[in-house]
Order: sequence, then C-alpha cells, then structure tokens
Amino acid sequence: MTRAEFIARLRRGLAGLPVTTIADIVADHEAHFADAQDAGRSEAETAAALGDPDRLAREMRAEAGLKQWEERKNPSNAVAAVIALLGLGALDVMFLLPLLMGVLGALFGVLVAVITLFIAGGFVFAMGPLTLPPGGPITAFLAGLGLMATATFLGALLTAVTVGVVNAVVWYGRLHFRLLKPAMNQA
Repeated sequence: MTRAEFIARLRRGLAGLPVTTIADIVADHEAHFADAQDAGRSEAETAAALGDPDRLAREMRAEAGLKQWEERKNPSNAVAAVIALLGLGALDVMFLLPLLMGVLGALFGVLVAVITLFIAGGFVFAMGPLTLPPGGPITAFLAGLGLMATATFLGALLTAVTVGVVNAVVWYGRLHFRLLKPAMNQA
C-alpha cells in the first residue's frame, strides 16, 4: 500500500471528527512516512508497520471520543465515547472471538490427539512384544517408541504454537488497553 492510499483510507475512516483532529492525526502519520523514508524504508513497509488504516481510524475515533468525554462530560460526549468503544469491541466480538475460539478448539483437538498417540505408543511399546506381532517383538518395541517420539515432537510443536497464540492475544489486549486506560483511571 502506498502512502497516498494509506492516508486516503485513514481520512475516510476519520470522517466526522473535528477537522483539526483529523489534520493532527494525518500529519502525525505523514511524519511516520517521512521518517521511514529518511531511514530508507519503502512506503509499503511503513504502511504495513503502521497497520490497517481502517482499524487505526476506528481506534483513533474511540480515543477521540474518550478525550472529548474527558474534556467535556456531557451526555452527547458520553454517547459518542460509548458508541466508538462499542464499535471497536463489536468488531472484535464478531470477527476475532469466533476465530480465536476456532483456533483454541483446534489446539485442544491436537492436544487430545497427541495424548492419545502417546498412550497408544506406550501400549504398543509395553504390550506389543508380548503379543507376538508380525515382524517380531523388536518391531513392536520400535513402533511403540516411534509413536511416543512422534507424540513428543507434536506436543513440543503444539506448545510453540500455543505460546505464539497467547503472545498474539496479549499483544492485541495491550493495544486495546491503551484506549481503555484513561477511562479506567477516572473510575
């Protein structure tokens, strides 16, 4: 995405805010692009680092609504702040929560499969040589050992993926905490 496309989408998302607020936000992001260009980064890299301009505009609208509420506590500003935050949260609930639940369900399913595979490998490892399987007791012993090793590898991989998912959720939560912190400090 180019600088012009990013700024245009950001401006569209900020429509309805005071003109001076829009100008300040756009100027700030223009400065990010200028600093990145001076550092030798491309417009596409800078736009990717700044994130989705539509999402950024929603966050800025929510932040602006909170600032208006902090400056002038009246019903109009309260409604604007609540609607902005609900709009931000509704997007999370409608799109991200089902996605997160699907990912967590898949991780749980893989966990059950890994445990089952390990137990099956232990059973083959311990009982296989006693049942005279095809290929002899050594084959059963090695097959059980292989199943347990595969389950251990998949368990380690599952752990790494789970840590990554948790880190992503924490990062996302911190991003939103920045918007909610001023409101919580006043309570």
